[in-house]
Amino acid sequence: MRYDALIIGAGLSGLAAGIRLAMFDKKVLIVEKHVEIGGLNSFYTRKHRTFDVGLHAMTNYTPKGTRSSPLGKLLKQLRFRHEEFRLCQQVMSEIRFPEKALRFTNDFGFLEQEVAEQFPREADGFQKLVAHIRAFDELNLDDTEKISSRKILEHYLSDPLLIDMLYCPTMYYGNAREGDMDFYQFVIMFKSIFMEGFAKPVGGMPYILNLMLDKYQTLGGEIRMGCGVQSIASKDGELQAVHLADGATVQADKVISSAGYVETMRLCDSCGEDEKPDRVGQISFMESLFVLDREPKELGFDKSIIFFSTRPQFHYRVPDTLIDVTSGVFCCPNNFEYPEPLAEGMLRLTNMASFKMWDGLVRKDYRAAKKEQGRRAVEALLAFFPDFRDHVIYEDAFTPKTIHKYTGHLNGAVYGSPEKAKDGLTPVKNLFICGTDQGFLGIIGATLSGISMANRHVLQAEPNLENGRS
Repeated sequence: MRYDALIIGAGLSGLAAGIRLAMFDKKVLIVEKHVEIGGLNSFYTRKHRTFDVGLHAMTNYTPKGTRSSPLGKLLKQLRFRHEEFRLCQQVMSEIRFPEKALRFTNDFGFLEQEVAEQFPREADGFQKLVAHIRAFDELNLDDTEKISSRKILEHYLSDPLLIDMLYCPTMYYGNAREGDMDFYQFVIMFKSIFMEGFAKPVGGMPYILNLMLDKYQTLGGEIRMGCGVQSIASKDGELQAVHLADGATVQADKVISSAGYVETMRLCDSCGEDEKPDRVGQISFMESLFVLDREPKELGFDKSIIFFSTRPQFHYRVPDTLIDVTSGVFCCPNNFEYPEPLAEGMLRLTNMASFKMWDGLVRKDYRAAKKEQGRRAVEALLAFFPDFRDHVIYEDAFTPKTIHKYTGHLNGAVYGSPEKAKDGLTPVKNLFICGTDQGFLGIIGATLSGISMANRHVLQAEPNLENGRS
């Protein structure tokens, strides 16, 4: 059977690309090697509890009617109503270092006031940086110039502590590169975290993913779960067919892959692409999840998300040990403005981790290491936070090995390759990249990536399809 488009991966970007194409009566097939949708933003069940994997919160929150925002564009392109996403705003979040703390909400003016109070000598420079960020077009797919965000931040700001405090959230939530960050990606994350903000959907990622899957299938899109790609056949640099792991061969005019750039190239039987070592992603995390016998705020945790460093200087790099406990993200999923309280209290702790170190452990040692590293992470946290351990009724953890197993990303690299294919192009004609390695970041960014690549590489070639299905 021949398709107009085949999409590899049923994560947010793949589902979004599928919906967008199906709206225009394209014959679309999504293939997903796992039995659950979601990819990097999936979910799993333990002891009758469903846990989100990637979602601490959705960035890019804007109120209903804000059509020019990334969320507004997403809703318009996929024809969802704002209320269908059931988004609940954060209460308040924080960046916490030993010397200072910066609080922020979904009102950007609150952060501007915090910076002015905590760093009065940096107030003017911060406003100039903000003006630069507002004027920058981070979504220009044709702009491939690489600019160091560190150089730009140091141009406007003189206090290394403020620079590190701004980097902590933006890097933890979207940076595939150690130590520095491409400026367009810094702008994406700065706008999405600080200028727009955090929200969580009622029902978490299972709700959002199933909402998208239902729309895709209602529009006539096909999906095959538990069906990975064995290889991508090409001839003279042009796409020929896709061979699936179940032995089937699928013909498609276009293929859009959310599997990652290097991972996709490895599927190609003869693309002539030399794999560059610096294109393989390295940044990964360990996350510990704690179910509590009460609300977190009853134990002194009143923030939605806290980005922290226990040292004055923030280091964003792959550790040479299993995990780095000196910085991380501490999320309290209960502290969002839900219409009804969650059934149980929960805390989530994320630390940078080394895939190489975790991958070298045998099964027995691996299970013991998860417990030990979780203990170390919590003990380091107690320098800043109350001790909650007596109120834990269930805990679980996942590591870079878990991420690699369920996403196929080399090294369990959550943010993929440091080298992004912003235009979605690969060396193989009619084979394109969307998702993490295309370069739009965050929950909303990943979804917009799928939409943008579907528009650019499939629909724009047919200008008569402007309005799609009514």
